Amino acid sequence: MIDLEASVRDLLNRDRDCSESALRLLGLRQDVKQLITDWKAAGGGDLLLNSGEWVSHRANIKNDPKQNGHKAARMAVRR
Repeated sequence: MIDLEASVRDLLNRDRDCSESALRLLGLRQDVKQLITDWKAAGGGDLLLNSGEWVSHRANIKNDPKQNGHKAARMAVRR
């Protein structure tokens, strides 16, 4: 999805038609929204990580794999 966003931005910056890419991006966003709605309906109540927290979380796991489970449990709820 990030690559598609960059592609739309690039097309806009070059004054090109981005309607197909933009429609695909909107479709992906609707899919993500539906997945979150379904997750909440199934009882999901934890706060989801934002993109900055997710990148930090992944970097911590790669740097210290033995704490994989502990970090994931602490990162599950954003403070």
